[in-house]
Amino acid sequence: MRTLILVDVQNDFCPGGALAVSEGNAVVPIINDIQKYFDLVVATQDWHPRDHLSFAANHAGKTPGEVIELNGCPQVLWPAHCVQESEGARLRTDLDTSRIARIFQKGQHREVDSYSGFFDNDHATATGLGDYLHEQGATAVYVCGLATDYCVKFSALDAKSLGFETYLIQDASRGVNLQSGDDAAAIEEMRVAGVTIVSSADIKADIQ
Repeated sequence: MRTLILVDVQNDFCPGGALAVSEGNAVVPIINDIQKYFDLVVATQDWHPRDHLSFAANHAGKTPGEVIELNGCPQVLWPAHCVQESEGARLRTDLDTSRIARIFQKGQHREVDSYSGFFDNDHATATGLGDYLHEQGATAVYVCGLATDYCVKFSALDAKSLGFETYLIQDASRGVNLQSGDDAAAIEEMRVAGVTIVSSADIKADIQ
């Protein structure tokens, strides 16, 4: 079963949002176009409490982009984003959600971030996505969304580690690029880990 995982296609990660990814909104029409080629579509959603410790504003004297240690994990400090029930946390209104079977929320625990759609960053808590995909009979998973160098990358790496045949849809993803080239480095890291890099055109050609 071919499964599409839509990672964090939310207002705050698109232009005008609190943690905007350059051209983040450009992934939406591509994602809408390819959903029909998959047997199962699921989505992840960053869903932070307002006092989440990944927010720079919750650390005196700290600014976005600084790195601290949080629960034993390196933690980039971010602007407050995807706060639960906020407009910024909502999925894009132009995203076709009619085929999404389940939405898995992540980043809900104040003291640990959750880049991956499968686990918190300390891997102590699972979101339930892995178990759900196994229960549904998923074998191949295609990951895309926002952002290539963080949540998409870690979701793809975890999918691979859980035994799924894993693909990154490169043109349906965009990177934060805190440092120039972060997205390219993330793609290479995924490739080395055994993730296959494809485009939306590859998916259409494979089906046809």
